Amino acid sequence: MKGWSLALATLAFVFTGIALAADEDKDLDLIPGQSSHSEQVLGPASGSLFGGEGRLFVENALSFAATRNDLLVPVPAPTSPRWQEQFFGDARMEWPLGSNAHAVYSGRLNLVAEDGLGFPNRGNVTNDLREAYVSVEPHPRSYFDAGRINLKSGVALGFNPTDFFKARAVVDPLTADPSALREDRLGTVMIRGQRVGEASSLMVAYAPHLTHQVPLAPDPYRGFDPLWGRTNGTDRWLVKASAQLGDGVNPEVLAYGEKDKWQLGVNIAESMGQSTVAYLEWSGGRNVSIADQALEFARATGTIPPDAPGVFTQGSDERFRSRVAVGASYTTESKITFNLEYHYNGAGFSRADWNRWFAAGEGRPDSSAIVRTLWYIRDYAAAQQEPIQQHSIFVRADWVDAFVPKLELTGFVMADAADGSSLWQGESNYATTDLWSFGVLASGTTGGRHSNFGSLPRETRILLKVMRYF
Repeated sequence: MKGWSLALATLAFVFTGIALAADEDKDLDLIPGQSSHSEQVLGPASGSLFGGEGRLFVENALSFAATRNDLLVPVPAPTSPRWQEQFFGDARMEWPLGSNAHAVYSGRLNLVAEDGLGFPNRGNVTNDLREAYVSVEPHPRSYFDAGRINLKSGVALGFNPTDFFKARAVVDPLTADPSALREDRLGTVMIRGQRVGEASSLMVAYAPHLTHQVPLAPDPYRGFDPLWGRTNGTDRWLVKASAQLGDGVNPEVLAYGEKDKWQLGVNIAESMGQSTVAYLEWSGGRNVSIADQALEFARATGTIPPDAPGVFTQGSDERFRSRVAVGASYTTESKITFNLEYHYNGAGFSRADWNRWFAAGEGRPDSSAIVRTLWYIRDYAAAQQEPIQQHSIFVRADWVDAFVPKLELTGFVMADAADGSSLWQGESNYATTDLWSFGVLASGTTGGRHSNFGSLPRETRILLKVMRYF
């Protein structure tokens, strides 16, 4: 009861602050309309710091979660907290270094209290260094960047097969929306060169090995650790080129390498009238299944002994596997944008794989080594930002100025096409002034006990937030 009392007291404080802020700034103009969710993630107001320009805000987010207690395969401890209180300061800044150079910083300082964490201790303060790099333009339309960079690729919203630097880059997410996670994740230390021409472009990036890869389990006491072991545990490189082939057709081709493995990728988007855009994202290369990738990683990082027998496998054969996201967006005259996508992960679970996963763990205690390994596979897929299922349907809607100006409603459903289970989320954000906004987010999972999303421990989650911009 002590934890719930603290959470409810914080909730009362937060909404008292909202009321006071609304009264204090009632004569300020409303913020400008936002055209995309990434704009909303960055925030509506500009700030300055030590001569730089960018986005500065503080946010308070209080969440409550309800979990399932009738899982066929029990979840090992520690489980997700029932409540969590986060207060953080977020900065995304850019400073000029001369006529052809600038420095970029993006980070978040978090103050956290949650069920089971305790207070005070080292886990209450963490810092996420998302980006810190220098960019130089030595010649017109030629760029050279060095530092920690959030390098993003892909045209889809629900799953990005060509977004090769997304693995293990998300920490302490407030949302399940993939398009928001792309903005808030950790960057990778790299050097990057780009040349942008009139009808073509070329980018080359190299991310060096800085330290050994760290185990999958998150460290709640990481403090100010930059987590190089998540983003720079191995050498990686990426080459990306695009060329204009026709009116509105500008395909992008990618080549990616990591250790002794490589992948190819393609991104294509084409306008089909003023309101509709169709797009395709594909990548492919030789690899093993997602379960065997997870077990390889567990052995490499010392999570399980190198000679430990596999308790679950999809088949250890290495072969060429594809990942695909294909979809379309449609925007109405009333500023509602709909996205419909189909996702395919050639390394993911088939229906037969799910049957074996449930059979291996059903009836075993949560302390069983087999159960821990089974859930490790699912945790690994989530950390890689990969769908563990082979076939998915993704639907998303975003409504700007919904019902009243400055109110944005966003929602999505990710469904397993094989069993019909789903992950869903709905979010409302309202800007009362150009300095204050508040929002409500609800998410959850649906499905039977023997289904993908219906077998996850978290059933529903409610998050209440208030933001103050500078």
